Amino acid sequence: MLKKIKFLTLVFAATLTACGGGGGSSGETQENYSITLRAEKSQLPLNIAGAQPGIGAYRPYTTSLYVEARKGNSPISGGNDIFGCNIAGGLDSGSLYYLDGDEAHETEVDDGNGGKIKIPNAYRNITLGANAGGNSFHFHAGDQAGTARITCSVTDPRDNQQKSASVVISVGGTTGKPASVRMEAQIPGYLGTKNNANGLLNQMGIQAFVMDDTNQPTASGSGANMQVRILSGTDAAQGARLVAGAQSGSVLQLPSVGGVATFSLLSGTQTGPIFLELTSDRFDNNVSNGIIDPITTIQPISVLEALTIAPTLADVDLGTVTKGIPFTALLTVSGGLPPYVWSATGLPAGLAVDASTGMLSGTASTSAEERDYRATVTVVDKNKRSATATVKLKLVAGLPEDFAIGDCNSNTVCSLGSTPVGTSFTYSFVASVSDVTWTFTSLPAWLTSGTNGAAGVLNGTPKVVNCGQQRFLVTATKGASKVTRTFSITVVSASSVPPGGDPIDFTCP
Repeated sequence: MLKKIKFLTLVFAATLTACGGGGGSSGETQENYSITLRAEKSQLPLNIAGAQPGIGAYRPYTTSLYVEARKGNSPISGGNDIFGCNIAGGLDSGSLYYLDGDEAHETEVDDGNGGKIKIPNAYRNITLGANAGGNSFHFHAGDQAGTARITCSVTDPRDNQQKSASVVISVGGTTGKPASVRMEAQIPGYLGTKNNANGLLNQMGIQAFVMDDTNQPTASGSGANMQVRILSGTDAAQGARLVAGAQSGSVLQLPSVGGVATFSLLSGTQTGPIFLELTSDRFDNNVSNGIIDPITTIQPISVLEALTIAPTLADVDLGTVTKGIPFTALLTVSGGLPPYVWSATGLPAGLAVDASTGMLSGTASTSAEERDYRATVTVVDKNKRSATATVKLKLVAGLPEDFAIGDCNSNTVCSLGSTPVGTSFTYSFVASVSDVTWTFTSLPAWLTSGTNGAAGVLNGTPKVVNCGQQRFLVTATKGASKVTRTFSITVVSASSVPPGGDPIDFTCP
């Protein structure tokens, strides 16, 4: 927010003239108005970090300015809006500040942590009251080197003429030697492929900046100040070229105007990034006579077949994968331009991603380490834009081929023996490998199943109606591997009848 100068006629003229010396009639004075302006520091460093203004030793980019006006040898009377001060020439990046704590001169902004802070407002022009004939304000350096002329004025009530005073503050300095190069590309910042059917432009204007040690544009020296080169090695570099005036090709050597060289880039038929290498010569700011001390940067320009959002992948947890068991999972991508190319790193041996479909499949090797895996999956679309995501899985060993349930490792019916009517029966299935779960199918009505730690447990008490052989299935599961066996148990008559019992309740037919 800028506050415009208001050069006001002093409303205190009557008071001032009433105190005037002899000679004139009442209401007149022969004493002249004078004004002085001084800066605490007339040299400030370049504020390339964008530091905020402030007062004190740790605020090196800010200086205080003191303005004073006198009538003859005495300070002028106080009042509001007595002085008008402004940046009258030179730099356009420095600003004036009140730094007086007045809320009218501050703006409340977010502090980035959910709170609010107040920062001082920057002005090109300010008005100041007078206290004992003077006041103070502040100048804060920006990111531009040079000098700023600051002028303050006061109005002489005798003739309504303004009396002015100025100071010159120097900010930073220039060395003239290249220290960095950077680039600005024409909006939208990307190119379409040559002859694309989507209306994307396949040529753009680009400006290359040659900057010195204080981040200021270098002077335009003799010869060429900037070399631009298309780096080979990408699909999009094929057929692309640079043009500037009579020059055309993959390498240009260009003069600069005020440290800025201008050229154009034309795309070829392939998508992907074009990498431009920008080089200046710190030795003499002339690349046409050989580059002795190169200052180089590399900047990419994207070439697109069509304008789409960039592809995105979501992290996915595939859960448990069992060694030796075939596994399949389809990975999906959002956005981007088909066709896609998939790849993955960090998967267990035996698993891979199909490059064209994104299908993750295979059989994890039995020699692969059993642990949690965090693989990285990458997809690249036709525009050569890429996305990555993390695929998590836990690799476990399956059941061995010779895994036995109890003593049963065949496809025949395995017997658990016999149990008498009326007698409590319990049997536990315990595996020789870890992390096995148990399930029971087709159990006789008198048997119930459960678990006890890692064991699968059967228990129950048969009755006469349960006499004879009964069969059921027991399945051991680990990961995606399963082993199922058929078991039998035979209910027989009790060897003895309890006292007072009825034999018919304990004797099988």
